[in-house]
Amino acid sequence: MSVASSVLVPYASYLRVYEPLAAFPEPERSHWARYARRPRTPGAQEELRRSLADLLPTPPVPVPVHESGEAFVAHLDGVVVICPWRTRLRAWLALEELVAEGYPGPVLDAMLPPVVRGQVAADHERWLARNPDARPWIRTAVWQVPVRWFALFGDEDRQYEPGVPKDGDGDGAGRAPVLRYRTTMAQARRRLARALRALRESIDDGPMTEGLVEVGRWLEEFHPRALVELDFGGLVHVVPEEWLAEERSAARLAEGIAALRAGDGEAASEAYGQLAERWRAIRDLRFAN
Repeated sequence: MSVASSVLVPYASYLRVYEPLAAFPEPERSHWARYARRPRTPGAQEELRRSLADLLPTPPVPVPVHESGEAFVAHLDGVVVICPWRTRLRAWLALEELVAEGYPGPVLDAMLPPVVRGQVAADHERWLARNPDARPWIRTAVWQVPVRWFALFGDEDRQYEPGVPKDGDGDGAGRAPVLRYRTTMAQARRRLARALRALRESIDDGPMTEGLVEVGRWLEEFHPRALVELDFGGLVHVVPEEWLAEERSAARLAEGIAALRAGDGEAASEAYGQLAERWRAIRDLRFAN
């Protein structure tokens, strides 16, 4: 087994949009129609392992040479919906974020030599000139779920599957727990609009409001009959199952928004404070031994 194939999903969460086939132009529509009929399609860990394999060579390959033809497939009211991986585009965006985070020069150079970064930036610029309206179907957050993402969902959208441990000898197939939220695009947009209205009527614009506006602009790029999914992804490997079983952040944020709309600023502040502290504790784990 290779190093890349044995690595667990990193501690990241994902916000995904799945669109119906009608949202894609030809010939891409036909490609996804054929793709969705496959008996098996790859999952999140397989996407990650393929990306990790590109980082093993020297020098590393931070951005794939060709765009992925893979996708996640789901069903919404009996209709096939597709979430393209767009690994190449997301790799470019992730590298931009990495540079913007202000890593010390020697650290960044050790991770990705300047000549590699320069070539990647030039490739991205040329690609953008040909694809000015491109956007990813998947957003990623490391060591957290951004609180603003929960504004798109209600507690009724929550789907939790407990993990299955390996056999006693360690050879049996186990399964990690799954925690995700799924809702329709229409419902996600309605919830986001209500949250924004409540915030703007009650408090000055701040990071939460700005974050919701940015997410809303992203959602507007997609088909109105799409599926929106929040997947806790690799975070399920870093917290106890009891924590996952009790996780109700979407409901807690909805309580805070409802309190704002009712004019109860104290209750809203308490709900948001508890939510922020819960996720701060998870983010702090990245610095633990």
